[in-house]
Amino acid sequence: MSYFQELFFREDANEDKKLPKSIQDIIDIEVKNFKGSVSVTHRNKIPATSDIPIENTSHWLKIPDVICCFVDMEGSTKLSAGLHEKTTAKAYKLFTETAIRMFAKFDAEYIDVKGDGVFALFNSDRAYTALSAVVTFKTFVCDYFTPMVREETEKEIGGHFGIDQKSVLVRKFGFKTYHGRTDRQNEVWAGKPINMAAKLASISTDNKLWVSDRFYTNLVDEKATHSCGCPDNGEKTPLWEKEDLSSDTRFDFEIAYSLGSNWCEIHGKSFCRDLIKLDESA
Repeated sequence: MSYFQELFFREDANEDKKLPKSIQDIIDIEVKNFKGSVSVTHRNKIPATSDIPIENTSHWLKIPDVICCFVDMEGSTKLSAGLHEKTTAKAYKLFTETAIRMFAKFDAEYIDVKGDGVFALFNSDRAYTALSAVVTFKTFVCDYFTPMVREETEKEIGGHFGIDQKSVLVRKFGFKTYHGRTDRQNEVWAGKPINMAAKLASISTDNKLWVSDRFYTNLVDEKATHSCGCPDNGEKTPLWEKEDLSSDTRFDFEIAYSLGSNWCEIHGKSFCRDLIKLDESA
């Protein structure tokens, strides 16, 4: 038994209680905090990670209309850490690391890993950039990730993609420092967009992106709603399908929209650039 385990069990070894005193003390402190007051500071933009509070346990930040982009692997359970451990490790790195680096390239205000997925947060005035980031990653999954994993494992592993937008509360939880370390803390984003984006991603199949209606209302420019005309002889066609979620109690909205298209082989680069410019000129 380690030194810390010894202290943990020895502190009240002769007392018959449901929980060790050190654990009960933690619960008592947090219950007291729950019953106390909370302060909320409103911010117009997603703050730098270093500005998210941790010292004051009752202080939160609130940011309006944060856009959350969520991506994870479709069919990842087909990968076995026992049978294909090296390929599984490489596949997870290829998917996750590429998502993180792509979202960073699109200058997402916040990026984090959740399970085998990645989510990125964008401010409310960057809807076209957020959309471009996910379509870019979706194109990577279709053109690179899926065929490369298929070649090594004969498994069909794709991607789930979802976007939602709503206000959030945020603060750090954990220890500011712990034995000289700072890695035992993390930001917690309380609110709908991360959960809703993850749930939208969970129902997306066939490499489709699903977005909530409240995010979709941002997309007023034709470049975000219609094709470039390839391969339909220049005729621009609608890109999105309306989806009815009224019977699904997991969602706090009734309508979503799905996008099956990736970037066009000919015009993808220019479409991506022009969409981002729409945010910059707003």
